[in-house]
Amino acid sequence: MKLKRAIRRKFGISAPRMAVKAHVSWYWRWLFMVSAVAVGLGLAGWMYDIGSQYAGFDRIEAHRELTDLKGRASRLLHENGAIQSEAVAGRSRLQVEMATQRELAKSVKALQDENARLKDDLAFFRNLMSVDGKVDSVKIYQLKVEHKAFPGEYRYQLLLLQSGQREHEFQGKLQLSVNTLQGGKKVVIPVYGEAQGKGQMFNLNFKYYQRIEGSFQVAPESVVKSVDVRVFENGAVQPKLAQTVNVS
Repeated sequence: MKLKRAIRRKFGISAPRMAVKAHVSWYWRWLFMVSAVAVGLGLAGWMYDIGSQYAGFDRIEAHRELTDLKGRASRLLHENGAIQSEAVAGRSRLQVEMATQRELAKSVKALQDENARLKDDLAFFRNLMSVDGKVDSVKIYQLKVEHKAFPGEYRYQLLLLQSGQREHEFQGKLQLSVNTLQGGKKVVIPVYGEAQGKGQMFNLNFKYYQRIEGSFQVAPESVVKSVDVRVFENGAVQPKLAQTVNVS
């Protein structure tokens, strides 16, 4: 009896209804879903374009303008790089030209100094070889006074020549004194040789020329105006040469 009831419930009038559905593969389902999404996105984009055009914005035109701006920016970057390269090359050429000009200026200055020295040597030898009369005489060929690094310190260079027949060597003494201005007053400062003691004059003994050089010290606020040079021959009271040389 139980079996009969079970069969009636399963296959009889009171049995549950059944529905028959066609089987669809999963990849067709996914294809349909992807197609539906693509159509939706395309429709949304189209509606966005329509709305943008109504609002005054054209995406195609904006894309074209953006592309044009990118092209212009690329050209400007290229031109900027070329200008920078040219500027660097110009600066390099300018530095080379300036260095060349400095070297040329140094060469010209060296040549001018050498020319002046040669002229000075030529004049010196002309004076040395000249014979002015038969009587020997002593004269100042050159006197230089230069300011040194420390205030009030000076260096001097004196060159004496003997002209004439030069029959004998000149022997005598040299007296130097510096005329300065200190506070508007004239102050005379004697100069002594480094080899002589204080108060002693320079010893002279030469036939053609003798160079005398050294240094002297004055007050830092003093102004050196001139140098007095007196040359005495041995045994003479009066100077054989007395000359004042201005210091520029």
